[in-house]
Amino acid sequence: MARKSSGMQQASISEFFEKNKHFLGFDTLPRSIITAVKESVDNSLDAAEEHRILPDLDIEIRKVPGKKDELLLITRDNGPGITQKAISKVFGSLLFGSRFHTIRQTRGQQGIGITGVVMYSQLTTGKPTSVISKVAKEAGAVRVNIGLDTKKNKAIISNEKRFPIEETNEAKGLHWIGDHGIRIEARMKAKYQRGKQSVHQYLKMTSIVNPHASISFRAIDEDGSIIDEASWPRVTDELPRPVKDIKPHPHGLEIGTLQRLLRDAKPPTEGGGARTPLRYFLRDTFSSLSNTRCEEVIELAQLSATRKPGSLKPDDVNNLLAAFSKVRLPAPPTDCLSPIEDLLIKKGLSKAIDSRFVSTVTREPRVTNGNPFQVEVGLIFGGDLPGDQPIQVLRFANRVPLMYQQGGCLLTKALESVDWKRYGLDHPGGRGIPKGPAAVLIHLASTNVQFTSEAKEALADNVDVHDEIRLAMLEVGRGLRNHLKKQKQKAKAQEKFELVNIILPEIHDKAIAILEEEPLPLAPVITKIMNAVFIEEKVEWEAEGKLTRASIEIYNYTARPRAYTLLSTWPEREGVEMVDNPLGGRREAKGLWAWKLETMEPGTSTTVSFAVNGLSKGVWSEIDIFFRGAGDIIGATKLDEEILAEMLREEEAGVEHEDEDDVDSPEVVIDSAAVEESPTVIVNEENEEAAEPEQGWFGVGRGEEE
Repeated sequence: MARKSSGMQQASISEFFEKNKHFLGFDTLPRSIITAVKESVDNSLDAAEEHRILPDLDIEIRKVPGKKDELLLITRDNGPGITQKAISKVFGSLLFGSRFHTIRQTRGQQGIGITGVVMYSQLTTGKPTSVISKVAKEAGAVRVNIGLDTKKNKAIISNEKRFPIEETNEAKGLHWIGDHGIRIEARMKAKYQRGKQSVHQYLKMTSIVNPHASISFRAIDEDGSIIDEASWPRVTDELPRPVKDIKPHPHGLEIGTLQRLLRDAKPPTEGGGARTPLRYFLRDTFSSLSNTRCEEVIELAQLSATRKPGSLKPDDVNNLLAAFSKVRLPAPPTDCLSPIEDLLIKKGLSKAIDSRFVSTVTREPRVTNGNPFQVEVGLIFGGDLPGDQPIQVLRFANRVPLMYQQGGCLLTKALESVDWKRYGLDHPGGRGIPKGPAAVLIHLASTNVQFTSEAKEALADNVDVHDEIRLAMLEVGRGLRNHLKKQKQKAKAQEKFELVNIILPEIHDKAIAILEEEPLPLAPVITKIMNAVFIEEKVEWEAEGKLTRASIEIYNYTARPRAYTLLSTWPEREGVEMVDNPLGGRREAKGLWAWKLETMEPGTSTTVSFAVNGLSKGVWSEIDIFFRGAGDIIGATKLDEEILAEMLREEEAGVEHEDEDDVDSPEVVIDSAAVEESPTVIVNEENEEAAEPEQGWFGVGRGEEE
């Protein structure tokens, strides 16, 4: 008797996500519109940057008249456009893309995003998605309506037409951005709302970590009235550093991946992969493997260098994988990463959040499981930020905002692991998100971001990444603590100075009036009472010359002459220069300028001023001041010469490294068991924070107790 069929059949990837749309972020109506905007914006930014185009993005959301919770999403960009032949694949086929098999930093990788929007639009309204694409070298634009055959994971094309773009603009009022780009129009079940989890907030966060992008947004009600509108112009014309594809690193391999690579071995010349010697296979397939190291790996694995990759048995593959871990290998190249970098983080934060203090850090690249990654953190304090609420946490992965699942995200856990009370924020019990007038930006740039789900809303746990973020948090925390300490010292000195200058003259005037004596000079008396040297500094924007001017005034209210060398930080980088510097001085280290001051007599003051061009308004608003000389200066920090020497050595080493041609020279140090110490942090596993430097980069008191 024949056995009946079990009825089992294979489902396509499109059918799976059609039934499980919540995996892609389409689980609630408010969240669905954010997900749709995110997927479109990610594609636009990636495409523009890959073709070295400064991105212009326009996002419009319209409520559909007479339809409850139905929205029309229209996005436009000035990217390179998509050829007519590729449109159906890009918008109508899940898991189609150019980035899944590459190892470099990108916003999207799986090839699910924009096709997911097409699928959700069709699923909830039955309407296709309209796409107009204009490629610069082509005479006209292409318009096509796209649906999705979920059973075949294939696009359904209708109303395909090519015509001059001017005709489209005139007939439809589409306000095309330029000679090239993409316009997408998708109708879907969704709900527009304002607040922390909204399209407005998502685009605002996107503008912070993409300061080179110009973004405009509006939401329109059923009657045509505007209910929300905002724009975030670019603050820099500097595109992110181009990223390059790299080969997989042996330290990140699993046995199944290695077996697949061995089976698919490609020959260095004609003749077939099966005849490729193992030594050439290793050298040509992986990064950081020179001929010498290939031979060392093969010898440790007890294999022959001429062995064919496809002939290796399971035990041979295991031995090869074990040999990789026994050989000290250089880290993979880091030109696959494109960090935002300190100055541009400050630019992005300054255009989105009003504040009085910004501290940023871009850590050196590190490697985890063979994958390069880099951590950046920015802390913004004061201004209009509320002081009685938890601080704002702005999370990003590869320049993409993470809007949901904050509590379960690795970035949040790393922030919560720091005792923020030590740095001036309210942190009851040392747990959870601290309170205070502050916002923290955390950005992870990586070739392989590990998310907790397909919706890419939170990062999965990773010890190496956690430790790097924690060290970055400690660094910006020290910057905040020093800022608050300096402000407190200056406030006390200023209060004392003002009291003395108000009360003492009144006592003097009344006394000489009663005694009928001649007035006496008060400066020596004020000096004796104050008995301090203190500094007042300010950084101001001069609109006329488009300069940022810094002035530092040092007062000697002590009983003896004082001589100092004063040092100030400044944003030294390409395109930025110091101008109008009357006292001259000299460059002490990167980002640090020094002036040797003439001896100040008691009761006198000296002013140091300089201007910097090449910056936008508000980008640079805070300086750190250090000094050499006897005695303390309120508002400045005594220079730590050891740390300065270490910085100079690192700077010289960096210049030498740029000139090296040795392919085996490591770009970063791999150490997955422990996080390497930096010049400004002394790592102590039992009490890491207790061993930090007290005064930041150049300050004295490293390792002192609080």
